[in-house]
Amino acid sequence: MDFDVIIIGAGPGGYETAVEAAERGLKVAIVERGQLGGTCLNRGCIPTKAFCASASACDMTRNCAQYGITLNGDATPAPDMSAIVSRKNTIVQTLRDGVATLLGKPGITLIEGEARLHKDAVSVGEQTFTAPLIIIATGSKPRLLPIPGAELAMTSDELLDIDNLPQHMIIIGGGVIGMEFAHIFSSLGCQITVVEFCKEILPPFDSDIAKRLRTSLTRRGIKFMLSAAVTSIARDGEGYNVAYESKGKPGQITADAVLMAVGRAPVLPDGLDEAGVAVERGAIVVDEHYRTTAPGICAIGDVNATCMLAHAATAQGKHVLDCHLGLPTHTMIIPGAVFTTPEVAMVSKTEQQLKAEGVDYRCLKAFFRANGKALALGEPDGLVKVLVEDSGKILGCHIMGAHAADLIHEVALAMTADLTIDDIRHTVHAHPTLSEILPAAR
Repeated sequence: MDFDVIIIGAGPGGYETAVEAAERGLKVAIVERGQLGGTCLNRGCIPTKAFCASASACDMTRNCAQYGITLNGDATPAPDMSAIVSRKNTIVQTLRDGVATLLGKPGITLIEGEARLHKDAVSVGEQTFTAPLIIIATGSKPRLLPIPGAELAMTSDELLDIDNLPQHMIIIGGGVIGMEFAHIFSSLGCQITVVEFCKEILPPFDSDIAKRLRTSLTRRGIKFMLSAAVTSIARDGEGYNVAYESKGKPGQITADAVLMAVGRAPVLPDGLDEAGVAVERGAIVVDEHYRTTAPGICAIGDVNATCMLAHAATAQGKHVLDCHLGLPTHTMIIPGAVFTTPEVAMVSKTEQQLKAEGVDYRCLKAFFRANGKALALGEPDGLVKVLVEDSGKILGCHIMGAHAADLIHEVALAMTADLTIDDIRHTVHAHPTLSEILPAAR
């Protein structure tokens, strides 16, 4: 064998698994056809968070009065998109250089090029490599609706390099990507209309939290059209016309930019059929240990579509290594977050899922408006929902409010360690902090 492990794709799942494998003494090859860091670093998590920071700066400038600050001159200057994009690019390049340093560690061979799977082997150009373990971590790409004019809409890839701020943007899709960009560009001063097929935004999230977020974003000026199916996109002068159908009635709306944010589709490497790797609904089929239908080949991250989050890909990669080395595996409790203002975060079951499964539970709530730190921050809009059994075992947690993406990890840790809500209550939380909201849930 040429290597102990061959990894296809250098996104978070791929490069972090490569580093972990090398640290465990394995000889690793990682193949990448594009930029190191994958979607997360180059076109997803990191660029959008850089945009979020710029948007938050605009919000603070716009809302200085609530903090008792008076600005001289224009308090709401127009955002400089070229500066915002330049800042984003600098952050991405810094982190990309860091990934290159990690992959330069002993035991790791970086192979640049397009990988093709074969039975028990991987080829890159004219070279063929073998390993007892091959991990597919090829990620995903923006999904497009199969409608006339779909090519006229931007995807998140293009929007992250936009030159000028649109006056009015239509966002097709009210999921995580759509909501984050709605928040970002609304904060930058763009009029936003969100068109969502489902009856509520953020379909996988707790419905109470999703409704509260929509209400909050509506107060910020974002318009929502729910239960609306987009049927076509067409040019309309210098802008675009989006046709839709809602409750059996047709309608249309015009804007100077359209973003299609209807999810992501797995990127499948060449040679899956030859290697014996099964695909269903566009994603690689895996079992509970992320093994494909081909012996010795596993698939992690977006390409298996079980949980399309960067940190899930990393966790799955470590799970695969543990299985390969005969080590015990651990239960994965994977939180998710939406970086709007206010933020939203969740872990494990929603109330709707528990009801559908017939599980007995109690719903504990606490409100940000009763928390001193939240009021001091000027962020009173928020809610914590903790779903528990009578024993206190935590079944799920859902948060909307300032720093929700940080707060959720205390619950994720408690669930991983099989702790109860009482264990959280018995833990002394510093005052005044937002973390005090969790033990306050009753």
